[in-house]
Amino acid sequence: MQRALILGGGVVGLSIATGLQRVGVEVTVIDTAPALGAASWGNAGHIAIEQVEPLASWPVIRAAPRRLFSRGGALGLPPSQIKRWLPFALRMASAANRVEHGRAALRSLLTNALPAWKSLSEQLGMPGLVRETGHFVVWESAVSAAAGLAAWRSTDIGTARFHECDADEMRQLAGLMKRAPGGAIRFENTAQIADLPKLADSLRTSITARSGRIVNAKARAITHRERSVSVTLDDGSTTEADFTVVAAGVRSRELMEPYCESVPIIAERGYHLQMTDHRWPDLPPVVFEDRSMIVTRFESGLRAASFVEFSHLDAPPDERKWQRLRSHVAALGLPCNEPARQWMGARPTLPDYLPAIGRLPHAPNILYAFGHQHLGLTLAAITGDLIAQLATQSPTTVSLAPFDLQRFS
Repeated sequence: MQRALILGGGVVGLSIATGLQRVGVEVTVIDTAPALGAASWGNAGHIAIEQVEPLASWPVIRAAPRRLFSRGGALGLPPSQIKRWLPFALRMASAANRVEHGRAALRSLLTNALPAWKSLSEQLGMPGLVRETGHFVVWESAVSAAAGLAAWRSTDIGTARFHECDADEMRQLAGLMKRAPGGAIRFENTAQIADLPKLADSLRTSITARSGRIVNAKARAITHRERSVSVTLDDGSTTEADFTVVAAGVRSRELMEPYCESVPIIAERGYHLQMTDHRWPDLPPVVFEDRSMIVTRFESGLRAASFVEFSHLDAPPDERKWQRLRSHVAALGLPCNEPARQWMGARPTLPDYLPAIGRLPHAPNILYAFGHQHLGLTLAAITGDLIAQLATQSPTTVSLAPFDLQRFS
């Protein structure tokens, strides 16, 4: 039996471990604990199969100035962090010239994302974990609704479908807000995770029930050998296996750089507020597009999430982001109350907004899967399938060529 070390215990790493166990690999997951502060568990729970258009595109780049946090938008470019985000932005602009390539690559993954999630939830014995109930996009004025609807109609949304909200759906949305919305659409076949803590517990329980191990430690370095790998942990100890999979999010860079010429990953930080005192009805996620905010009802509470802040992974959070979220909630008159739990976490993002999934050609016992940006939850299950196929030298569901890390060399 092959043995694998998975470096990273977020939703991607745990999905990989589960996928490898399915094909008969003995797994050990190595990650610092607790992992609930990771972006894997702080997101909106939305399985976003409609997000086919790469964010590394000229329309997104040209819109950046008016989306800045200082102008009321959701984009944070802290001046103190310019040495981090400016080189990234320049590489993003270069990637925007290959947007059609990026769109095709994302479409290949997103087409398989929801079927993979449904299969994984069945494997976990929790089919209700994935709720295929769609989501709403709401605009506050007729003008923004007309512009937003036109934009969605001209956007590649892959296998997703949407319709303009009917009278009953508009009444439901109006009941959430001080003022009736100016317009809204409902995506019909997107999905959400019913509860992210429950997902985390289910994945961990499944792994350990199949004799997998979860080790609470930080991986410091990888030593590649001809037929094995050795991983050094933060206490100086080492552990060995036949191969390793680097799935440590933003921290994957320090593990991969001894073997790669370039790993241009950045911490793209998001913020949320979570409230248990709310009167939110049983609705799918609602995107308030004028405010770049999504609100999701989970079994464990109501979550309002927003912001794209390019910064150092360990920089202090910006308290103004949480205050802005509170002001959005108050201005809309949403049915929820303080106290709210504050969270900030970092999405691992590469300049072309495509993940890195593959195997190092010159160190074939090192596989990798990181850089999933906003789509980490969405793509976790299909990534687990792809790594399992790659590890067993089986044909992969989609071509991994667009996701090869060597594209940055």
